[in-house]
Amino acid sequence: MGTADRHRLIGELLRAREEATVDQLVVATGASGATIRRDLEILAANGVLKRIHGGARSLVARGDNPGYGQRELEDRDAKVRIAQAVDRLIKDREHLWLDSGSTATQIAHRLNSRQLTVMPMSLFGVEALTASKDGRAPELILPGGSLVPGEQSFRGPMAQANIRSLRFDTAVVTPCAVNLKDGLLAHDLEDAAVKRAGLESAARVVVAASSSKFNASAVALVAALDAVDILVTDREPTPEDLARLNKLSVEVVIA
Repeated sequence: MGTADRHRLIGELLRAREEATVDQLVVATGASGATIRRDLEILAANGVLKRIHGGARSLVARGDNPGYGQRELEDRDAKVRIAQAVDRLIKDREHLWLDSGSTATQIAHRLNSRQLTVMPMSLFGVEALTASKDGRAPELILPGGSLVPGEQSFRGPMAQANIRSLRFDTAVVTPCAVNLKDGLLAHDLEDAAVKRAGLESAARVVVAASSSKFNASAVALVAALDAVDILVTDREPTPEDLARLNKLSVEVVIA
């Protein structure tokens, strides 16, 4: 089992239980105790878990919202496919607003050799967009504002004002939750306000959401689904859901 797969398995195990010992993780992964201890130190540094004597403690098993490090491990294959599908929707020379979050980071990796102008809403996105190995990279516009620790995302009135001062061809929004009744949701009001500023400043709104985002728990409304032009997801909608989305003129792209 490779390092990335092992980290994902440890993250999944600590979603389902409050604690796990090194010995339990050795049995689950087939790795040595020394390897598991190194894994736990790395995952703890990335905000996935808390290191304790003899093992690790979950940060999300009690129902808390998962941090960026945890989310980065989850649904990775789906997020890669979604990023590829979003990449195909973006034309060269577009002015693009790109949300924060682990799905947005995957999209940024796909776009980092494209001829675009991008406003990325996190430092993870900035890093991904400037990581091209062929010397090409999009032109970046940074929004300013304050940074959320762990998420490394831009927030606050300054970020919102700078977003609204521009007009984008496309906004790529990565909501914390999606449901057909309420629309797009975020975990907190500040994140919702930034996402709302991005989609209201764009001529076209593309929502990128893995299946785990559907009917997930989130409290702050971003926008109703009638604000969305294209929904990119790995979740095959039911005929009823598809009919409702068609009625709202939302195109669905299955990744």
